[in-house]
Amino acid sequence: MVKAMYTKLLVHVPTERSPRAAIDASVTLAMTCGAELEAFAIGYESINDVPFVAEGAAAMAPVFEAQHLHALERANGALAVFEVEAKAANVKHRSRALGASFAEAAAIVSSSARLADLSIVSQPDPGRETCDNLLPQTLLLQAGGPLLMVPYTFHGALNTRRIGICWDGSRLAARALRDAMPLISKANALTVLTVNEPASVEASPDRLLARLASLGLPARSIGLQADHSDIQAMLLSAAADESLDLLVMGGYGHSRLREVVLGGVTRDMFRSMTMPVLMSH
Repeated sequence: MVKAMYTKLLVHVPTERSPRAAIDASVTLAMTCGAELEAFAIGYESINDVPFVAEGAAAMAPVFEAQHLHALERANGALAVFEVEAKAANVKHRSRALGASFAEAAAIVSSSARLADLSIVSQPDPGRETCDNLLPQTLLLQAGGPLLMVPYTFHGALNTRRIGICWDGSRLAARALRDAMPLISKANALTVLTVNEPASVEASPDRLLARLASLGLPARSIGLQADHSDIQAMLLSAAADESLDLLVMGGYGHSRLREVVLGGVTRDMFRSMTMPVLMSH
């Protein structure tokens, strides 16, 4: 179950809000792992921003071109900040600026993320409605790999010494556990957090503790009881009590037509996280 450290990371650098959280977390994690870091920044284009012109497509071409160039300027501006930090940290990196619609950008970044070991994003800012806020949940469901999300207020070095494993015995919890093993195997302290007992005795917290111990990874377990609407708050409260640096959990949700629908606990974590969370879908 123990995997080698991540060798390739992908980070989404926001252009519609501060890029600091994503840059700080991704650069410090790349330093820790000795990993290559690929950064994407997107200047979003929208047909709704282009005025109607009766003369047709030919007359509209300069307008579309101007919008595209402006979008690329926004993306390159965000990446300039990333480049300074990555070079200062001596991290192997490359970056890509996109001027595209949200759908086009989401498809490109999701496809690229499938060749990365881990994707890093900053939490959506609940006070703003932007395309940058929508991309993290799209990546969670479409990338096919783990997503590390840091609070939008995050800054400084990313610590992963004390890790909490959210365990309900489900497939997604198991997927998150495996995807996080490069970090779990290097942690100083591990805590298994269980809210209500898993339905399967075969995947009980005690059996998870035994499995981790067999890998030389001793952990302690905390059992919690909560109504479904209170699970996210209970997990964050327990994580704060244990002074955890990172939570590992399954990311629940699905795509319905073009709409992303997150599960209740996952949705609440997106909205109100207080520490970095590694999710897998």
